[in-house]
Amino acid sequence: MKKIWITALLALLFTLNSPVSSAAPEYAKWGIVAVKAAQQKYNAEVIDYKHVGRTQIKPTLAEEKFKLWIRSKDGREFGIFVMVRFDPSDDQLQTILFSETDQWR
Repeated sequence: MKKIWITALLALLFTLNSPVSSAAPEYAKWGIVAVKAAQQKYNAEVIDYKHVGRTQIKPTLAEEKFKLWIRSKDGREFGIFVMVRFDPSDDQLQTILFSETDQWR
């Protein structure tokens, strides 16, 4: 009886610890677009990245908002909000908007 319990517990242990692959979040594609656009616009290094959230503006227009902390070539650090607007039905990029901030939070 004891061997059966030990075998069952070991089987359960190995089943629970099996690796699970997870898909990239939906916003990941737009995060790459936001980072590349910010690097090009500000000619700066992205130090940190945060996904703020998605807003459905209308059925054919959604916005993913990101906050990036960047360091310019002269050493100045500041934050920018990058809003990537796209059509969620076909993932077509519509526009990219930028807004600077001096706070990370």
